[in-house]
Amino acid sequence: MKNRLGLTSDEFLARYTYIKFDEKTSHPYAMLKITEGEDKKCPFVTSEGCTIYTDRPANCRYYPIGQGTLKVMGKDGPEDEEFYFFINEPHCLGFDENKSWTVESWRADQEVDMYDKMNREWKGLQLRKNLPGNELEEKKVQQIYMAAYNMDVFKKYVFESRFLDVFDIDEEYIEKIKADEVELMKFGFKYIKYILMIEETLKVKKDLKR
Repeated sequence: MKNRLGLTSDEFLARYTYIKFDEKTSHPYAMLKITEGEDKKCPFVTSEGCTIYTDRPANCRYYPIGQGTLKVMGKDGPEDEEFYFFINEPHCLGFDENKSWTVESWRADQEVDMYDKMNREWKGLQLRKNLPGNELEEKKVQQIYMAAYNMDVFKKYVFESRFLDVFDIDEEYIEKIKADEVELMKFGFKYIKYILMIEETLKVKKDLKR
């Protein structure tokens, strides 16, 4: 979205979002600012339609289908289970169309597959909960916000600090995250899992462990 609008991550976050903190996880969430006034609508919707339509997020692509995730017990332990539900609102003109859709055909039409793959990583982090009395320290909260939302700053953090001197990362992978923002976002999820000690997704260089 920020690339579509020609903005830096800092500019987009400052102009279009505010931060909300989850009490159960201490995670910071970038929430979209709704326009002021009686309409209280998405800032990207105009009388001509959506101004970022080809780059709209997954929630917009899925509408009027809602998507959720539950943590269930599988054969090999806890696992995430996705489910879908229908949102029937009178202002949606699509209900007047004489065409039937399945969830599968709607997903294909709206091209949400890549978005779902990315969001599954994020949903796994959302389902984490703080242990009683163990809220995240401020430094970790800032790191999570940066790696999840501020791609420009996160990229500078990875490539312009001592980050690559500390972590043992394959040179080919380094080039991928340098050139591709989607790969950088995936790497951001790995970093968040590492600092939250959910999974050992990064390795410290051997000479630093001595």
